[in-house]
Amino acid sequence: MANARPHDISAQNLEDEVLLARFARGDPEAAAQLTERLAPQSFAVALRVLGNRAEAEDVTQEAMMRLWRQAPNWRRGEAKVSTWLYRVVMNLCIDLKRRQRGGHLDLDAIPEPIDPARSAPETLQETRRMGALQEALMQLPERQRQAVVLRHIEELPNPEIAGIMEISVEAVESLTARGKRSLAKILAGRQEELGYSDV
Repeated sequence: MANARPHDISAQNLEDEVLLARFARGDPEAAAQLTERLAPQSFAVALRVLGNRAEAEDVTQEAMMRLWRQAPNWRRGEAKVSTWLYRVVMNLCIDLKRRQRGGHLDLDAIPEPIDPARSAPETLQETRRMGALQEALMQLPERQRQAVVLRHIEELPNPEIAGIMEISVEAVESLTARGKRSLAKILAGRQEELGYSDV
């Protein structure tokens, strides 16, 4: 369920900062490399928080544009590039939700990439599971959903999530614990349907 995370976070951040500095000096290849590293993670977070692929793409594009605008003024060592970008993504998601309050949000199941190693029934089951998880996530309060996505899907450490959400580590722990309990309640009774016999 989670994305693979780099083993050496400090080394990755140093590389991100170097690439951002190179971009600020006019190196387009640096922008391409940084986009390849950071855009997929940003999109995954936005997709889980918003539940809408087109909106997540828009948020990711806007977040990356803000990063490019920030590049000439970036102060190395003050913040991790990825943490800064996650915070921008979250703020854009919050802004979008605020604008949509009272409107209809598309809760259609999000198609997942098909693993060619899986059989058709396994692929169908995984699609059902991911759809059920997304539907359940969309029923959580906004801040719980953000914390659960960052902690249990993106597997970020609590201190980094606290920085992204601009709250205390204790608040992150509380939000994720409540979010997990709520998800368990929402998905209760669907274990057999989703193929989970041991949950």
